[in-house]
Amino acid sequence: IKMGILMANSYDLIVIGGGPGGYAAAIKAAQLGMSVACIEKRVGKKGPALGGTCLNVGCIPSKALLDSSHKYTEAQHDFATHGIGVEKVSFDLVKMMDRKDKIVTQLTGGIEQLFKANGVTWLQGHGKLLAGKKVQVKDTDGNEKTYDAKNVILASGSEPIDIPVAPQDGTHIVSSTGALEFSEVPKRLGVIGAGIIGLELGSVWSRLGAQVTVIEAQEALLPMVDGQVRKEVQKLLKKQNLTIHLGAKVSKAKVDGDVVKVAYTDAKGEQTAEFDKLIVAVGRKVNTDNLFGEGLELTMAERGMVQVDESCRTSIDGVYAIGDLVRGPWLAHKATEEGIVAVEVIAGHKAAMNYDAIPSVIYIHPEVAWVGLTEEAAKENGYDVKTGSFSFAANGRALAANDSNGSVKVVSDVKTDRILGVHIVGPQASEIIMQAVIAIEFAASTEDLQLVCFGHPSLSESLHEAVLAVDNKAIHAAPKRKR
Repeated sequence: IKMGILMANSYDLIVIGGGPGGYAAAIKAAQLGMSVACIEKRVGKKGPALGGTCLNVGCIPSKALLDSSHKYTEAQHDFATHGIGVEKVSFDLVKMMDRKDKIVTQLTGGIEQLFKANGVTWLQGHGKLLAGKKVQVKDTDGNEKTYDAKNVILASGSEPIDIPVAPQDGTHIVSSTGALEFSEVPKRLGVIGAGIIGLELGSVWSRLGAQVTVIEAQEALLPMVDGQVRKEVQKLLKKQNLTIHLGAKVSKAKVDGDVVKVAYTDAKGEQTAEFDKLIVAVGRKVNTDNLFGEGLELTMAERGMVQVDESCRTSIDGVYAIGDLVRGPWLAHKATEEGIVAVEVIAGHKAAMNYDAIPSVIYIHPEVAWVGLTEEAAKENGYDVKTGSFSFAANGRALAANDSNGSVKVVSDVKTDRILGVHIVGPQASEIIMQAVIAIEFAASTEDLQLVCFGHPSLSESLHEAVLAVDNKAIHAAPKRKR
C-alpha cells in the first residue's frame, strides 16, 4: 500500500497546485512508485475541485461556450448555404451555461478519480513551502498541518490581473472568470485587451448578439503572431463585427448605475464609451500569495516568477517549479510537460523539454495556431528564410465544409532546409498545427514533409501544399513569379 493512501505526514513528493501541471506531475510520480500528495485549494460550484484555472474557469469552459456560440452562428448564417432551412433560430443561455458546467464537473471529477486510481493523496487547502522542504497546508476551516517532503514541485499557476483604472466589482466590471458566468447577453460589451483571452471571450458574446468593442493599448493586434497571418486575422475579425481599437489606453472605467463608463486615449485624442458589461483581459500574474515561508533561499526571476534551470530545478535542492510560475509561455500543455520533466528528473531519469516546439492556439473562428518562429523572428535571429503559403480557399475539404477562410504559412531555413515555423489561420488550425509540431520536434526538413503522402480530401493537404510552395512546387496554386 502506498504511503499516500495512509494519509502519511511524509511523502516522496508534494505538489503545490492541482492544475494541468500539478495534477499531471502527481500522477506521473505515483506511476513511478513515489508516495505523492497534491495540494489544491480551489472550491468550485459543486465543492472542492482539481484542474486549476484551465479546467475550472479557463480553457475548458471558454471552449464549451465558443463551440456552442459558433453552432448558433452557423445555424443562423451558414446552414442555408448547405440547403438546410432552419426557421427562428434561438438559444437558451441557461442551458448553454449548464452544459459548460457539466463538462467542467465531468473533467475535474475525472482527475479526482485518477488520483484515487494512482494512490495520490489530495490535500484540500492552501499550500505553503517552508524551510527544510516542509509544506504547510491550511484547510478551509483555518486548520494547519505540516508535512515533510523529499521533493516539492511548485505549481500554483496564475490569476487574472486587476488594473487600478478599471476596478472589478464582479457584476459590471469582471475578469475572464466573470465573463464565463453572465446570466444574460449584454447589449454593449467592452473588453480591455485584444489578446487571446479578450478575443475569445469577445467572440463568444458577439456571436450571441452583443455589440462588442475591444480596447487594446498596443499598436499592433497579436504582435506574437506572424505578420502575414496577423493581417488576415484582423480582416476576418472586422467582418465578424468586432470593433477593435488599437493604440488605445484606458484611463478610467467606473460604474454609474447599470452602465460602465470608460475613458481612453488613442491617436485621435481622448475618447469615451459606455457599456453594460466590461471584461478586463489585460493578462495574468503569478500566483505566489502566501506561497513561501520565511528563511527560504529561493532565487526569483522577473515579474515575480521563480528562477529555474532547464530541468525546472529552483535554487533550493529538491524543490522544482513549473507552469506559469516560470519562464516560457503560460500555457496549460507547457505546464503539463514541465511537470512530467520535473518528475522524471526527480526519479533519476534523463528528461528534457523542447521549448521551440510548443504550439499556441487562439480558439476564435477560424482558429489561429502557430509553432516555432515567425518570419520576422527568424530574420531577426539571423536566418536566411524561404516561405510558402497556401489558401484554404483552394482546399477541396474546406470548400465542401463551407469553411474556407484562412491559409497556412511555412517558414524554412534556406541554408539547412529545416522547417523553422508554421502559422495557420483557418478551420481546425488547432489540430493541423500538431502535424507541424511533430515535424519541428523531429527537426524535419521542408523536403521531408514535401515527400509525405497526405490524404485527400483533407484540410491537412493545405499544410502539404504550403510546404511545397516554399520551393515553388505547389500543385494546386499558381507558381510564384521568379525575381
